[in-house]
Order: sequence, then C-alpha cells, then structure tokens
Amino acid sequence: MAQKVAKVGVKRQKGYLYFIDKAGDVSCAVMARGKKKGGKPKKVAKVGVDKKDGYLYFLDKAGDVACAKLIRGGKKKSKKK
Repeated sequence: MAQKVAKVGVKRQKGYLYFIDKAGDVSCAVMARGKKKGGKPKKVAKVGVDKKDGYLYFLDKAGDVACAKLIRGGKKKSKKK
C-alpha cells in the first residue's frame, strides 16, 4: 500500500486541509465551509520531497509524508442502447 517517504511529525489543527505542494513541502489551507471560501495556503514544514510520476503523495495519520502508486484505468462503462 503506502510507503513512508519522510518523517515530519506534523500536528494537525481542526478545520485545515493538509497537502504536499509542488515543491514537495507540507502546506495547509483553511477548508471551505458553506459560503465561506478557503484560505491561502501556508507552508507548515520544508521537506523537499522529490515526486515521481504515477504516485500520490499525502500526509498520513502520524503526520509524515507517504506515497502510494496511482491506480488508473478500471472497468469500462457499458454503452447505452
């Protein structure tokens, strides 16, 4: 399944979305709720992960950077008559 890429140990706050940005660092932004718009992202930790194509990078439950292979394709839709 998923492999740990880097140990960071980020403590999460409620109401924020945590993600790995283009530079490979951990960032967070305020989540959009109802009519409220989301906030601008801010860097939480500088990690500098080198991303490979075909992999999904995310923050796991322990607050570390992990990656999993993307599964593309799947079952084809049947044509309507």
